[in-house]
Amino acid sequence: MRTLAEFERRFATEGACRDYLARLRWPNGFCCPQCMTSGSWSTTRSLLMCRQCGYQASVTAGTIFHRTRIPLQDWFRAIWWMTDQTQRLTASGLQRLLGLGSYRTAWLWLQKLQRAMVRPGLDRLEGQIEVDETYIDGVTTRESSRYQESKALVAIAAQVDRKGIGRIRLRRIPAASASPLIAFVKYVVEPSSVVITDGWEAYAGLKQAGFKHRPRMISPTEKAATTLLPRVQRVALLLKRWLMGTHQGTLSGEQLDSYLDEFTFLFNRRTSRYRGKLFHRLVAQAVAIESSPFPRLVADS
Repeated sequence: MRTLAEFERRFATEGACRDYLARLRWPNGFCCPQCMTSGSWSTTRSLLMCRQCGYQASVTAGTIFHRTRIPLQDWFRAIWWMTDQTQRLTASGLQRLLGLGSYRTAWLWLQKLQRAMVRPGLDRLEGQIEVDETYIDGVTTRESSRYQESKALVAIAAQVDRKGIGRIRLRRIPAASASPLIAFVKYVVEPSSVVITDGWEAYAGLKQAGFKHRPRMISPTEKAATTLLPRVQRVALLLKRWLMGTHQGTLSGEQLDSYLDEFTFLFNRRTSRYRGKLFHRLVAQAVAIESSPFPRLVADS
């Protein structure tokens, strides 16, 4: 699928959406979660009944679509628009596109889809990795009954792919000190990989942590940083432009982690020629993660 018209033809009915989810959940055919045997019938309530024990399974159970009262076609449309790499989709924009009656519903959907962008068991980067940190301006946090604007520090790891950028990882950290920076590298980079950083002393413990550390001594000028650590600097610039294009300089500190996950998902799939592949990947990950009820999403935010 490349266009919206192709997408609408592919998922013209609820049945087409359910069949798509079923193939993702059971690529080798239905397997009963109760007795672990194969084979099923479809019921009038769109459930799959096990031929062996009669257990009735829903294709949406245990996924982000669990117990949804809104058609799967609308969910699929939301995912299609979510994979637009040119601009970030907001809750108000999603509400308008789908004609949802509630802003809360649109916000809830975005929260669930952003969580689905973080694949379970995320693999770590390997090879040569540039690592640096950058400040994100205009981040608002709620202190008591007031909102205060501050900066957020984000660590960036960018895989070296010849002269270009491979995959990336982003994570908010509390400070540019040794403990959070080395913990970030351990979390996102395979041991024994080559980690390229600037000369900041906080990175001195990388060698002891099992990495091949290659510090580059740079001057404090922006030009030098761009020349010696070009990939992370490029990612930082694109991230800030992407955030600015949606939020006009004001960001919710409580939602920043979700924004970073969304940007990472889209950036790492930027070379895909078919938007349908992005859609397929996000739906597959939406099926793989557990449902998060509204109270939990609010509490986490």
